[in-house]
Amino acid sequence: MITEKAPGKLYIAGEYAVLEQDCPAILVAVDQFIRVSITKSNSKMGLIHSKQYSQNSIHWVRRGAKMVIDNRDNPFEYILAAISYTEQYCLEQHVKMKVYDLYVNSDLDSADGKKYGLGSSAAVTVATVKAILRFYHVVYSNELVYKLSAISHYSVQGNGSAGDIAASVYGGWLAYQTFDKAWLSKELATKKLVAVVSEAWPGLKIQLLTPPKEMKLLIGWSQTPASTSRLVDETNANKDALNEKYSEFLQASRNCVLKMIAGFEENNITIIQQEIRNNRHLLQHFAQINQIAIEIPRLSRLINIAEDYGGAAKTSGAGNGDCGIVIADHTTDIPALINNWKQNDILPLKFHVHQVKLLQ
Repeated sequence: MITEKAPGKLYIAGEYAVLEQDCPAILVAVDQFIRVSITKSNSKMGLIHSKQYSQNSIHWVRRGAKMVIDNRDNPFEYILAAISYTEQYCLEQHVKMKVYDLYVNSDLDSADGKKYGLGSSAAVTVATVKAILRFYHVVYSNELVYKLSAISHYSVQGNGSAGDIAASVYGGWLAYQTFDKAWLSKELATKKLVAVVSEAWPGLKIQLLTPPKEMKLLIGWSQTPASTSRLVDETNANKDALNEKYSEFLQASRNCVLKMIAGFEENNITIIQQEIRNNRHLLQHFAQINQIAIEIPRLSRLINIAEDYGGAAKTSGAGNGDCGIVIADHTTDIPALINNWKQNDILPLKFHVHQVKLLQ
């Protein structure tokens, strides 16, 4: 049996803007994993099984009189897409197909099945791609895994930046800029997959970052799950109407994240904390002009408590639930902060940054 794992992720800064070209974000991989195990089937029928996802709920919308299932929150859709594209890549390399059983095990949900917001769909996609490549004895690099995973994930989600894919593949702290999606769609329609993943993707930038030694990352969970794909849908629908305001948000977010990257490069926690607070205000304004909820009351409490004890805090990811993050240093009263969180129904998550072995 072959087993591969991929870590979850948290956005540190640059949310929403990262969906556009030339707008960087900062992410971190955390030591909570999805594991995918694969073994040759003993029959002509293969199996895909997950204990966590066996009771998974689905969402649907009404389009006119028609009921349409939204499969973007169904992890099996990502697994099937990852299998499809990875096997297509293997077939183009003249690999003979086999029948196998695939088992999925996840740390990325709470004990009662609620999502922490750690990018489970990205992690299961990455782990599945890696497991299948190993099963077929195909030599792979992190870049190949990223590209196959990004294509697979985007084919299901239809939006997003694939920053969570990058975090699950490369691990640690990283700065990320998304690729040109229109270019990728055109390439996939006209070229073999093996050619597309061998090309340089316009706009794509992945830069590993080294955090200052005294910097600490704290994570608080609101205990309210959120759906990234539907929040992104809402903001995408408003882009044309907002026009100038949206452009201003993108430029401000870009400047903020570039300053934060410089803070990492200069080993300067103060700069990183300043830009965390700046990014929070940018996202609050973005939520206001889009008339969406990013910083729900419990996340506001999480942030305000952290600020009271000397931490720089904001929402992580799409918001409307899930997690908040805190950048702390030696002046932050962490025990008091965590105790206050607990008194306010905010769950501290004892996760750590996960480093991934670099594959060339």
